Amino acid sequence: MKEMICILCPMGCHLNIEPENNYKVTGNSCGRGEVYGREELIAPKRVVTSIVSVKNGIHRMVPVKTDKPIPKELIFQCMELLKNIELTGPQKIGTVVLENILGTDANIILTRDI
Repeated sequence: MKEMICILCPMGCHLNIEPENNYKVTGNSCGRGEVYGREELIAPKRVVTSIVSVKNGIHRMVPVKTDKPIPKELIFQCMELLKNIELTGPQKIGTVVLENILGTDANIILTRDI
């Protein structure tokens, strides 16, 4: 039995997941908690937030993030790719900086205008 707290909404449900029983989840108040508990044990994913360089802009850096969660084990590889990016403005919030990051179908997008 694995215990965890669901972070998908403010309820903070205390989940119990049984890996030996096909990852059965109890303690959740909604269906999202069941999916979260199962996925967190089988294949955890995270949204990556970071910054990249801006050339000839008002600001030297701009914040970026993945537009969907990526497998947790790929986070350091993702960060390694981001450190070599240098953007030039102007560009709008939501602009795709890198497509299909590491084959995950997630994109790196701007979270601020430059």
